Amino acid sequence: MIRLKRVYEAPDPVEDGVRVLVDRLWPRGLAKADAGVDEWPKAVTPSAELRKRYHSGELGFAEFRERYEAELGGAEAGVEVARLRAMALAGTVTLLTAVKEPGASHAAVLAEYLAAAS
Repeated sequence: MIRLKRVYEAPDPVEDGVRVLVDRLWPRGLAKADAGVDEWPKAVTPSAELRKRYHSGELGFAEFRERYEAELGGAEAGVEVARLRAMALAGTVTLLTAVKEPGASHAAVLAEYLAAAS
């Protein structure tokens, strides 16, 4: 099972399972000791260039999604994608992000991508 959650929300040891930060940058104002992050696989985060182009408005969400999924299908991310899929098949994986709307972000794209082949 794959869940989405803001990293600023308190960890739930029962519901969260493995907590995976899917942002390339560490969330502002959050101490690592308080985050309860188990994994931080930067290879599955959007590249810095893609993230900047999307946040500047140069890319719409549909184009961002397409390019991000292409990155996820690449060799660099492939190992981590396979590992996260295996973890999700074995139990709950909570993808953590600092964005205000996780359901309309790269984290949602990643969750759908992971679930598609699970």
